[in-house]
Amino acid sequence: MTNVAKNVTKQKKSITEREIALDVLMEVLEKDQFIHLVLRQALTKYQYLAKQERAFITRVSEGTLEYLLQMDAVLNRFSKTPVKKMKPLVRTLLRMSVYQLLYMDRVPASAVCNEAVKLMEKRGFSGLKGFVNGVLRTVAREKETISFGDNLSIRYSMPQWIVSMWETQYGREDTETMLAALLKERPLAVRFLTGKASAEEIRQSLTSQNISCEPSALSDDVWYLSGIDSLEQTEAFLKGYLQVQDTASSLVGVFAAPKEGDFVMDLCAAPGGKALHMAELLHGSGHVEARDVSEEKTVLIDSNISRTGYQNIETAVWDARVFDASRKEMADIVLADLPCSGLGIIGRKPDIKYRASREKILQLQALQREILAASWQYVKPGGILVYSTCTISTEENEENRAWFLEQFPFEPVDIRGMAKMALAEESLRDGYVQLKPGIHPSDGFFIAVMRRKKERSRNLGGR
Repeated sequence: MTNVAKNVTKQKKSITEREIALDVLMEVLEKDQFIHLVLRQALTKYQYLAKQERAFITRVSEGTLEYLLQMDAVLNRFSKTPVKKMKPLVRTLLRMSVYQLLYMDRVPASAVCNEAVKLMEKRGFSGLKGFVNGVLRTVAREKETISFGDNLSIRYSMPQWIVSMWETQYGREDTETMLAALLKERPLAVRFLTGKASAEEIRQSLTSQNISCEPSALSDDVWYLSGIDSLEQTEAFLKGYLQVQDTASSLVGVFAAPKEGDFVMDLCAAPGGKALHMAELLHGSGHVEARDVSEEKTVLIDSNISRTGYQNIETAVWDARVFDASRKEMADIVLADLPCSGLGIIGRKPDIKYRASREKILQLQALQREILAASWQYVKPGGILVYSTCTISTEENEENRAWFLEQFPFEPVDIRGMAKMALAEESLRDGYVQLKPGIHPSDGFFIAVMRRKKERSRNLGGR
Protein backbone atom coordinates (compact mmCIF):
# COMPACT_ATOMS: atom_id res chain seq x y z
CA MET A 1 0.00 0.00 0.00
CA THR A 2 1.36 3.44 -0.96
CA ASN A 3 1.82 6.21 1.59
CA VAL A 4 -1.01 8.16 -0.04
CA ALA A 5 -3.33 5.17 0.23
CA LYS A 6 -2.29 4.68 3.86
CA ASN A 7 -3.02 8.33 4.66
CA VAL A 8 -6.44 8.14 3.01
CA THR A 9 -7.26 4.97 4.93
CA LYS A 10 -6.16 6.65 8.17
CA GLN A 11 -8.36 9.68 7.42
CA LYS A 12 -11.33 7.42 6.74
CA LYS A 13 -10.91 5.77 10.12
CA SER A 14 -10.51 9.04 11.99
CA ILE A 15 -13.76 10.73 10.91
CA THR A 16 -17.20 9.41 10.03
CA GLU A 17 -19.92 10.74 7.73
CA ARG A 18 -22.03 11.73 10.75
CA GLU A 19 -19.15 13.68 12.23
CA ILE A 20 -18.68 15.56 8.97
CA ALA A 21 -22.41 16.33 8.84
CA LEU A 22 -22.23 17.51 12.47
CA ASP A 23 -19.39 19.88 11.62
CA VAL A 24 -21.28 21.23 8.60
CA LEU A 25 -24.39 21.88 10.65
CA MET A 26 -22.42 23.51 13.47
CA GLU A 27 -21.00 26.00 10.96
CA VAL A 28 -24.46 26.77 9.59
CA LEU A 29 -26.59 26.74 12.73
CA GLU A 30 -24.16 28.13 15.27
CA LYS A 31 -21.85 30.28 13.13
CA ASP A 32 -24.39 31.59 10.61
CA GLN A 33 -22.63 30.22 7.53
CA PHE A 34 -24.38 29.31 4.26
CA ILE A 35 -25.23 25.63 3.84
CA HIS A 36 -24.36 25.39 0.14
CA LEU A 37 -20.92 26.90 0.72
CA VAL A 38 -20.04 24.89 3.84
CA LEU A 39 -21.32 21.65 2.33
CA ARG A 40 -19.37 22.22 -0.88
CA GLN A 41 -16.19 22.86 1.11
CA ALA A 42 -16.72 19.70 3.17
CA LEU A 43 -17.34 17.48 0.16
CA THR A 44 -14.26 18.91 -1.52
CA LYS A 45 -12.15 18.30 1.58
CA TYR A 46 -13.36 14.73 1.87
CA GLN A 47 -13.58 13.99 -1.84
CA TYR A 48 -12.00 10.58 -1.26
CA LEU A 49 -15.30 9.39 0.24
CA ALA A 50 -17.50 7.06 -1.77
CA LYS A 51 -20.52 8.47 -3.61
CA GLN A 52 -22.89 6.84 -1.11
CA GLU A 53 -21.07 8.39 1.85
CA ARG A 54 -21.11 11.84 0.24
CA ALA A 55 -24.82 11.45 -0.44
CA PHE A 56 -25.42 10.59 3.23
CA ILE A 57 -23.57 13.73 4.39
CA THR A 58 -25.56 15.88 1.97
CA ARG A 59 -28.92 14.45 2.94
CA VAL A 60 -28.36 14.65 6.70
CA SER A 61 -26.99 18.21 6.48
CA GLU A 62 -29.64 19.61 4.15
CA GLY A 63 -32.49 17.55 5.58
CA THR A 64 -31.84 18.62 9.15
CA LEU A 65 -31.82 22.24 8.07
CA GLU A 66 -34.98 21.84 5.97
CA TYR A 67 -36.88 20.30 8.89
CA LEU A 68 -35.24 22.36 11.64
CA LEU A 69 -38.44 23.82 13.13
CA GLN A 70 -40.01 20.38 13.15
CA MET A 71 -36.94 18.82 14.77
CA ASP A 72 -37.01 21.43 17.51
CA ALA A 73 -40.72 20.82 18.14
CA VAL A 74 -40.08 17.09 18.52
CA LEU A 75 -37.11 17.63 20.84
CA ASN A 76 -39.03 20.09 23.00
CA ARG A 77 -41.75 17.46 23.39
CA PHE A 78 -39.46 14.62 24.46
CA SER A 79 -36.63 16.46 26.24
CA LYS A 80 -36.88 18.04 29.68
CA THR A 81 -34.25 20.56 28.58
CA PRO A 82 -35.60 22.98 25.93
CA VAL A 83 -33.59 23.12 22.69
CA LYS A 84 -32.62 26.76 23.19
CA LYS A 85 -31.00 25.89 26.57
CA MET A 86 -28.96 22.94 25.26
CA LYS A 87 -25.26 23.22 24.55
CA PRO A 88 -24.75 24.04 20.82
CA LEU A 89 -23.07 20.74 19.93
CA VAL A 90 -25.66 18.73 21.84
CA ARG A 91 -28.66 20.37 20.17
CA THR A 92 -27.06 20.10 16.74
CA LEU A 93 -26.30 16.42 17.22
CA LEU A 94 -29.82 15.78 18.52
CA ARG A 95 -31.40 17.65 15.62
CA MET A 96 -29.53 15.66 12.97
CA SER A 97 -30.16 12.40 14.83
CA VAL A 98 -33.90 13.02 15.11
CA TYR A 99 -33.96 13.80 11.37
CA GLN A 100 -32.41 10.40 10.68
CA LEU A 101 -34.93 8.67 12.95
CA LEU A 102 -37.94 10.32 11.33
CA TYR A 103 -36.93 10.60 7.67
CA MET A 104 -34.24 8.01 6.90
CA ASP A 105 -36.03 4.69 7.23
CA ARG A 106 -33.12 2.63 5.98
CA VAL A 107 -30.94 3.80 8.87
CA PRO A 108 -31.51 1.58 11.93
CA ALA A 109 -32.58 3.47 15.06
CA SER A 110 -29.96 1.59 17.04
CA ALA A 111 -27.23 2.90 14.72
CA VAL A 112 -28.48 6.48 15.06
CA CYS A 113 -28.48 6.29 18.87
CA ASN A 114 -25.17 4.46 19.17
CA GLU A 115 -23.32 6.75 16.77
CA ALA A 116 -24.68 9.84 18.53
CA VAL A 117 -23.37 8.53 21.85
CA LYS A 118 -19.97 7.82 20.31
CA LEU A 119 -19.80 11.38 18.92
CA MET A 120 -20.70 12.83 22.32
CA GLU A 121 -17.80 10.96 23.86
CA LYS A 122 -15.40 11.84 21.05
CA ARG A 123 -16.25 15.54 21.33
CA GLY A 124 -15.74 15.65 25.09
CA PHE A 125 -19.34 15.44 26.34
CA SER A 126 -19.25 12.03 28.00
CA GLY A 127 -21.31 13.33 30.93
CA LEU A 128 -24.28 13.96 28.61
CA LYS A 129 -24.22 10.60 26.83
CA GLY A 130 -27.09 9.29 28.92
CA PHE A 131 -29.22 12.36 28.21
CA VAL A 132 -28.68 12.13 24.44
CA ASN A 133 -29.24 8.37 24.38
CA GLY A 134 -32.43 8.69 26.43
CA VAL A 135 -33.96 11.42 24.26
CA LEU A 136 -33.18 9.63 21.00
CA ARG A 137 -34.47 6.25 22.16
CA THR A 138 -37.69 7.91 23.35
CA VAL A 139 -38.15 9.59 19.96
CA ALA A 140 -37.45 6.28 18.19
CA ARG A 141 -40.02 4.51 20.39
CA GLU A 142 -42.71 7.22 20.15
CA LYS A 143 -42.22 8.49 16.57
CA GLU A 144 -45.45 6.94 15.29
CA THR A 145 -47.41 9.09 17.76
CA ILE A 146 -45.91 12.37 16.53
CA SER A 147 -48.43 14.66 14.83
CA PHE A 148 -48.38 18.36 13.96
CA GLY A 149 -52.08 18.79 13.23
CA ASP A 150 -53.06 21.88 11.26
CA ASN A 151 -49.91 23.80 12.19
CA LEU A 152 -48.47 24.41 8.71
CA SER A 153 -45.42 26.15 10.13
CA ILE A 154 -44.28 23.08 12.08
CA ARG A 155 -45.58 20.48 9.62
CA TYR A 156 -43.60 22.01 6.77
CA SER A 157 -40.87 23.59 8.91
CA MET A 158 -41.49 27.09 7.59
CA PRO A 159 -41.38 30.23 9.76
CA GLN A 160 -44.89 31.32 10.68
CA TRP A 161 -44.51 34.79 9.18
CA ILE A 162 -43.84 33.30 5.72
CA VAL A 163 -46.82 30.96 6.03
CA SER A 164 -49.06 33.86 7.07
CA MET A 165 -47.77 36.12 4.29
CA TRP A 166 -48.37 33.50 1.60
CA GLU A 167 -51.82 32.63 2.96
CA THR A 168 -52.76 36.32 2.75
CA GLN A 169 -51.27 36.83 -0.69
CA TYR A 170 -52.02 33.50 -2.41
CA GLY A 171 -54.56 31.62 -0.26
CA ARG A 172 -54.21 28.56 1.96
CA GLU A 173 -54.47 25.95 -0.80
CA ASP A 174 -51.63 27.40 -2.90
CA THR A 175 -49.61 28.03 0.26
CA GLU A 176 -49.80 24.41 1.40
CA THR A 177 -48.98 23.19 -2.11
CA MET A 178 -45.87 25.38 -2.19
CA LEU A 179 -44.80 24.37 1.32
CA ALA A 180 -45.03 20.68 0.47
CA ALA A 181 -43.17 21.14 -2.83
CA LEU A 182 -40.30 23.00 -1.18
CA LEU A 183 -39.60 19.96 1.02
CA LYS A 184 -39.52 17.47 -1.84
CA GLU A 185 -36.20 16.20 -3.06
CA ARG A 186 -35.43 17.77 -6.42
CA PRO A 187 -32.99 16.76 -9.13
CA LEU A 188 -30.34 19.15 -10.40
CA ALA A 189 -31.61 21.42 -13.20
CA VAL A 190 -29.22 22.25 -16.04
CA ARG A 191 -29.61 23.94 -19.40
CA PHE A 192 -28.23 22.08 -22.40
CA LEU A 193 -26.15 24.45 -24.52
CA THR A 194 -27.43 23.12 -27.83
CA GLY A 195 -25.38 25.65 -29.73
CA LYS A 196 -22.36 23.57 -28.68
CA ALA A 197 -23.78 20.06 -29.13
CA SER A 198 -27.15 18.49 -29.86
CA ALA A 199 -29.44 17.58 -26.98
CA GLU A 200 -29.03 13.91 -27.91
CA GLU A 201 -25.22 14.14 -27.83
CA ILE A 202 -25.32 15.79 -24.42
CA ARG A 203 -27.81 13.27 -23.10
CA GLN A 204 -25.71 10.36 -24.33
CA SER A 205 -22.62 11.84 -22.70
CA LEU A 206 -24.43 12.04 -19.37
CA THR A 207 -26.02 8.60 -19.53
CA SER A 208 -22.60 7.10 -20.32
CA GLN A 209 -21.63 8.30 -16.83
CA ASN A 210 -24.77 6.74 -15.29
CA ILE A 211 -26.57 10.07 -14.96
CA SER A 212 -30.32 10.07 -15.63
CA CYS A 213 -31.83 12.92 -17.68
CA GLU A 214 -35.46 14.06 -17.75
CA PRO A 215 -36.70 16.99 -19.88
CA SER A 216 -38.38 20.00 -18.30
CA ALA A 217 -42.05 20.67 -18.99
CA LEU A 218 -41.43 24.40 -19.43
CA SER A 219 -38.29 24.65 -21.54
CA ASP A 220 -36.84 22.62 -24.41
CA ASP A 221 -33.28 23.16 -23.22
CA VAL A 222 -33.59 22.51 -19.47
CA TRP A 223 -33.14 18.96 -18.19
CA TYR A 224 -33.22 17.44 -14.71
CA LEU A 225 -30.29 15.25 -13.70
CA SER A 226 -30.30 12.55 -11.06
CA GLY A 227 -27.70 10.03 -9.96
CA ILE A 228 -25.03 12.72 -10.13
CA ASP A 229 -22.25 13.17 -7.59
CA SER A 230 -20.16 16.05 -8.92
CA LEU A 231 -21.35 18.02 -11.93
CA GLU A 232 -17.95 19.67 -12.31
CA GLN A 233 -16.39 16.29 -13.06
CA THR A 234 -18.81 15.27 -15.82
CA GLU A 235 -17.59 15.22 -19.39
CA ALA A 236 -20.50 17.37 -20.62
CA PHE A 237 -19.82 20.10 -18.07
CA LEU A 238 -16.08 20.18 -18.74
CA LYS A 239 -16.76 20.50 -22.48
CA GLY A 240 -19.05 23.48 -21.85
CA TYR A 241 -22.26 21.73 -22.85
CA LEU A 242 -24.09 22.43 -19.57
CA GLN A 243 -24.96 25.39 -17.41
CA VAL A 244 -26.68 25.07 -14.02
CA GLN A 245 -30.00 26.85 -14.43
CA ASP A 246 -33.55 26.13 -13.30
CA THR A 247 -36.43 26.07 -15.77
CA ALA A 248 -37.92 29.25 -14.34
CA SER A 249 -34.66 31.15 -14.72
CA SER A 250 -34.30 29.98 -18.33
CA LEU A 251 -37.67 31.54 -19.17
CA VAL A 252 -36.10 34.98 -18.78
CA GLY A 253 -34.22 34.41 -22.03
CA VAL A 254 -37.25 32.86 -23.69
CA PHE A 255 -39.49 35.81 -22.82
CA ALA A 256 -36.79 38.38 -23.67
CA ALA A 257 -36.68 36.86 -27.18
CA PRO A 258 -33.46 38.51 -28.43
CA LYS A 259 -32.95 39.08 -32.15
CA GLU A 260 -29.64 38.52 -33.88
CA GLY A 261 -27.42 41.56 -33.51
CA ASP A 262 -29.05 42.81 -30.29
CA PHE A 263 -27.04 44.50 -27.54
CA VAL A 264 -28.03 43.01 -24.17
CA MET A 265 -27.14 44.24 -20.68
CA ASP A 266 -27.47 41.90 -17.70
CA LEU A 267 -27.14 44.12 -14.63
CA CYS A 268 -26.75 41.59 -11.79
CA ALA A 269 -25.45 38.69 -13.81
CA ALA A 270 -23.38 36.41 -11.51
CA PRO A 271 -22.89 33.51 -11.90
CA GLY A 272 -23.90 34.18 -15.51
CA GLY A 273 -26.61 31.69 -16.43
CA LYS A 274 -29.02 34.19 -17.98
CA ALA A 275 -26.28 36.19 -19.70
CA LEU A 276 -24.85 33.02 -21.27
CA HIS A 277 -28.34 32.01 -22.36
CA MET A 278 -28.74 35.35 -24.12
CA ALA A 279 -25.34 34.92 -25.80
CA GLU A 280 -26.47 31.52 -27.07
CA LEU A 281 -29.84 32.83 -28.28
CA LEU A 282 -27.99 35.49 -30.29
CA HIS A 283 -26.25 32.67 -32.24
CA GLY A 284 -22.85 34.30 -32.00
CA SER A 285 -24.10 37.73 -33.14
CA GLY A 286 -24.69 40.89 -31.13
CA HIS A 287 -23.16 41.41 -27.74
CA VAL A 288 -23.97 40.67 -24.08
CA GLU A 289 -22.53 42.81 -21.31
CA ALA A 290 -22.72 40.87 -18.05
CA ARG A 291 -22.31 43.20 -15.08
CA ASP A 292 -22.10 42.73 -11.35
CA VAL A 293 -21.10 44.72 -8.32
CA SER A 294 -17.68 43.22 -7.57
CA GLU A 295 -14.73 41.57 -9.25
CA GLU A 296 -15.36 38.50 -7.11
CA LYS A 297 -18.75 38.10 -8.79
CA THR A 298 -17.56 38.81 -12.33
CA VAL A 299 -14.82 36.20 -11.91
CA LEU A 300 -17.60 33.62 -11.52
CA ILE A 301 -19.13 34.79 -14.80
CA ASP A 302 -15.74 34.82 -16.55
CA SER A 303 -15.17 31.24 -15.45
CA ASN A 304 -18.40 30.12 -17.09
CA ILE A 305 -17.68 32.16 -20.22
CA SER A 306 -14.27 30.53 -20.51
CA ARG A 307 -15.72 27.05 -20.01
CA THR A 308 -18.51 27.49 -22.56
CA GLY A 309 -16.41 29.40 -25.07
CA TYR A 310 -18.85 32.14 -26.09
CA GLN A 311 -17.22 35.12 -27.80
CA ASN A 312 -20.15 37.57 -27.90
CA ILE A 313 -20.17 38.21 -24.14
CA GLU A 314 -17.95 40.09 -21.72
CA THR A 315 -18.09 41.13 -18.07
CA ALA A 316 -17.89 44.49 -16.33
CA VAL A 317 -17.75 45.49 -12.68
CA TRP A 318 -20.51 48.02 -11.96
CA ASP A 319 -22.89 48.86 -9.13
CA ALA A 320 -26.36 48.56 -10.68
CA ARG A 321 -27.69 51.34 -8.43
CA VAL A 322 -25.50 53.84 -10.25
CA PHE A 323 -26.56 54.99 -13.73
CA ASP A 324 -23.82 54.62 -16.35
CA ALA A 325 -24.32 57.50 -18.80
CA SER A 326 -22.05 55.84 -21.37
CA ARG A 327 -24.75 53.19 -21.95
CA LYS A 328 -27.75 55.53 -22.12
CA GLU A 329 -30.39 54.19 -24.54
CA MET A 330 -27.94 51.69 -26.03
CA ALA A 331 -29.53 48.38 -25.02
CA ASP A 332 -32.07 46.45 -27.04
CA ILE A 333 -32.68 44.31 -23.95
CA VAL A 334 -31.91 44.88 -20.27
CA LEU A 335 -32.10 41.99 -17.83
CA ALA A 336 -32.75 43.15 -14.28
CA ASP A 337 -32.66 39.95 -12.24
CA LEU A 338 -32.24 41.71 -8.94
CA PRO A 339 -31.20 40.83 -5.39
CA CYS A 340 -34.25 39.46 -3.58
CA SER A 341 -35.37 37.49 -0.53
CA GLY A 342 -34.96 34.19 -2.45
CA LEU A 343 -38.09 32.56 -1.02
CA GLY A 344 -38.66 30.74 -4.31
CA ILE A 345 -35.46 28.70 -4.02
CA ILE A 346 -35.83 27.56 -0.41
CA GLY A 347 -36.07 24.03 -1.76
CA ARG A 348 -32.44 24.29 -2.90
CA LYS A 349 -31.09 26.60 -0.19
CA PRO A 350 -33.09 25.85 2.97
CA ASP A 351 -31.23 28.30 5.20
CA ILE A 352 -32.87 31.19 3.28
CA LYS A 353 -36.11 30.77 5.23
CA TYR A 354 -34.34 31.35 8.53
CA ARG A 355 -32.49 34.45 7.31
CA ALA A 356 -35.42 36.25 5.67
CA SER A 357 -37.81 38.65 7.41
CA ARG A 358 -40.60 41.09 6.58
CA GLU A 359 -38.24 43.96 7.32
CA LYS A 360 -35.64 42.60 4.89
CA ILE A 361 -38.29 42.22 2.18
CA LEU A 362 -39.19 45.89 2.48
CA GLN A 363 -35.49 46.83 2.41
CA LEU A 364 -35.02 44.72 -0.72
CA GLN A 365 -38.07 46.29 -2.34
CA ALA A 366 -36.45 49.70 -1.86
CA LEU A 367 -33.14 48.43 -3.30
CA GLN A 368 -34.91 46.89 -6.30
CA ARG A 369 -36.66 50.18 -7.04
CA GLU A 370 -33.39 52.07 -6.73
CA ILE A 371 -31.80 49.79 -9.33
CA LEU A 372 -34.82 49.92 -11.63
CA ALA A 373 -34.84 53.73 -11.46
CA ALA A 374 -31.31 53.71 -12.91
CA SER A 375 -31.55 50.77 -15.28
CA TRP A 376 -34.55 51.79 -17.41
CA GLN A 377 -32.44 54.52 -18.98
CA TYR A 378 -30.23 51.94 -20.71
CA VAL A 379 -33.17 50.71 -22.79
CA LYS A 380 -33.64 52.10 -26.29
CA PRO A 381 -37.10 53.41 -27.17
CA GLY A 382 -38.88 50.28 -28.34
CA GLY A 383 -36.46 48.07 -26.38
CA ILE A 384 -37.23 45.51 -23.66
CA LEU A 385 -36.61 45.41 -19.91
CA VAL A 386 -37.11 42.07 -18.14
CA TYR A 387 -37.49 42.33 -14.37
CA SER A 388 -37.15 39.07 -12.48
CA THR A 389 -36.61 37.66 -9.00
CA CYS A 390 -36.34 34.18 -7.50
CA THR A 391 -38.83 34.94 -4.76
CA ILE A 392 -42.52 34.74 -3.88
CA SER A 393 -43.74 38.00 -2.37
CA THR A 394 -46.04 40.61 -3.86
CA GLU A 395 -43.93 43.47 -2.46
CA GLU A 396 -40.87 42.45 -4.46
CA ASN A 397 -42.79 41.29 -7.52
CA GLU A 398 -46.25 42.52 -8.51
CA GLU A 399 -45.97 45.74 -6.50
CA ASN A 400 -42.61 46.59 -8.04
CA ARG A 401 -43.90 45.91 -11.54
CA ALA A 402 -46.92 48.17 -10.98
CA TRP A 403 -44.70 50.89 -9.53
CA PHE A 404 -42.28 50.70 -12.46
CA LEU A 405 -45.01 50.97 -15.10
CA GLU A 406 -46.48 53.95 -13.29
CA GLN A 407 -43.17 55.77 -12.91
CA PHE A 408 -41.44 55.19 -16.24
CA PRO A 409 -42.35 55.17 -19.96
CA PHE A 410 -42.88 51.43 -20.35
CA GLU A 411 -45.77 49.16 -21.28
CA PRO A 412 -46.34 45.42 -20.67
CA VAL A 413 -45.54 42.86 -23.39
CA ASP A 414 -47.95 39.98 -24.07
CA ILE A 415 -45.92 36.80 -23.43
CA ARG A 416 -48.63 34.19 -23.93
CA GLY A 417 -47.57 31.09 -25.83
CA MET A 418 -43.84 31.75 -25.55
CA ALA A 419 -43.05 28.96 -23.08
CA LYS A 420 -42.96 25.30 -24.06
CA MET A 421 -45.90 24.41 -21.86
CA ALA A 422 -49.03 26.53 -22.19
CA LEU A 423 -49.21 28.39 -18.88
CA ALA A 424 -52.76 29.18 -17.86
CA GLU A 425 -52.08 32.40 -15.96
CA GLU A 426 -54.11 35.32 -17.24
CA SER A 427 -51.26 37.57 -16.15
CA LEU A 428 -49.21 36.47 -19.19
CA ARG A 429 -51.39 38.76 -21.29
CA ASP A 430 -50.08 41.61 -19.16
CA GLY A 431 -46.48 40.50 -19.49
CA TYR A 432 -45.76 38.81 -16.18
CA VAL A 433 -46.00 35.53 -14.31
CA GLN A 434 -45.45 34.38 -10.73
CA LEU A 435 -44.24 30.78 -10.86
CA LYS A 436 -44.88 28.75 -7.72
CA PRO A 437 -43.22 25.46 -6.74
CA GLY A 438 -45.69 22.58 -6.75
CA ILE A 439 -48.10 24.54 -8.89
CA HIS A 440 -45.54 24.95 -11.66
CA PRO A 441 -42.69 22.49 -12.39
CA SER A 442 -40.00 24.91 -11.32
CA ASP A 443 -38.58 27.07 -8.56
CA GLY A 444 -40.59 30.01 -7.31
CA PHE A 445 -39.80 32.81 -9.73
CA PHE A 446 -41.26 36.09 -10.98
CA ILE A 447 -40.79 37.50 -14.49
CA ALA A 448 -42.16 40.77 -15.91
CA VAL A 449 -41.48 41.83 -19.51
CA MET A 450 -41.91 45.52 -20.37
CA ARG A 451 -41.24 47.52 -23.54
CA ARG A 452 -40.06 51.12 -23.52
CA LYS A 453 -42.52 53.36 -25.29
CA LYS A 454 -41.21 55.05 -28.40
CA GLU A 455 -42.85 58.36 -27.50
CA ARG A 456 -40.64 60.62 -25.42
CA SER A 457 -42.07 61.91 -22.17
CA ARG A 458 -41.29 65.26 -20.62
CA ASN A 459 -41.70 63.86 -17.13
CA LEU A 460 -39.21 61.01 -16.91
CA GLY A 461 -37.49 59.77 -13.80
CA GLY A 462 -40.41 59.23 -11.47
CA ARG A 463 -42.91 61.30 -9.61
